[in-house]
Amino acid sequence: MLATYFTVKHSGSDELTIQKSRFIGYVKRVETEDEAQLFIQEIKKKHHDATHNCSAYIIGEHDQIQKANDDGEPSGTAGVPILEVLKKQHLKDTAVVITRYFGGIKLGAGGLIRAYGSATSKAIETTGIVKRQLMQGFSITVTYPLLGKLENELRNSDHILETIHYMENVEFIVYVQIGSESSFTEWITNLTSDQANVKMIDQKYIEIDVLSTKEP
Repeated sequence: MLATYFTVKHSGSDELTIQKSRFIGYVKRVETEDEAQLFIQEIKKKHHDATHNCSAYIIGEHDQIQKANDDGEPSGTAGVPILEVLKKQHLKDTAVVITRYFGGIKLGAGGLIRAYGSATSKAIETTGIVKRQLMQGFSITVTYPLLGKLENELRNSDHILETIHYMENVEFIVYVQIGSESSFTEWITNLTSDQANVKMIDQKYIEIDVLSTKEP
C-alpha cells in the first residue's frame, strides 16, 4: 500500500465556454475500470445530444490502467490532454469526462488541446483534491479526570483525533503518521503519567484537503 497519494474528492463538475463551444467537465473518483466505464456511460447518456463526450481515466497504485478516448474529436486532441492533466497533477483513481457542445467555430488542433486541458483543470479544481495518507490507528483509554487534558493536547497536535467513546472510562481513537508509533506512545505515556492504556488498532487512509498536488 502506498504511504500517501493524491486523488479527487468523490465527484464534481464545472464548465467553460470557449469560442461559443460549451465544455462541461465531470470528475469522479473510481477504483476499478468498470467503475470508470460506468461513469463515462452515465455522462454519455445524460448528454446524448452533445457533439462529443471525451474521457480519460487513471487507476491503480502504480497507475497501471490509463485510458483516453477522443470520442470523434481529431486524434490526440481531447482524451490525451485530459489524461495529461491527471498525470501532471499526480492524481490516482480518477476519471474525467468532458462534454462538448459545438458552438460553430472550429478551434483547430492546438485550440482543442488547450480547451480540453483547461476544462479538465477547472473541473478538478472545483471538485477538490485530497491527499490520502496511510496512518496507524491507536485506542487510548483513560479515566475521566484525564479527559480534558488529553483531548486538548490531541486536538492541538498533528495527530488525527477521529472519535471519543464515553463509557466506563474514556476511549480516544487517534491516527498518527506511519513511523511515529513509538514516539506517539511515549508522548501519551508521559502526558498521562503512564495512566493510559494504549493499543495499536487498524491502519487506514485518512483524507486531507489540499490546494495543490505539488510536493514541497
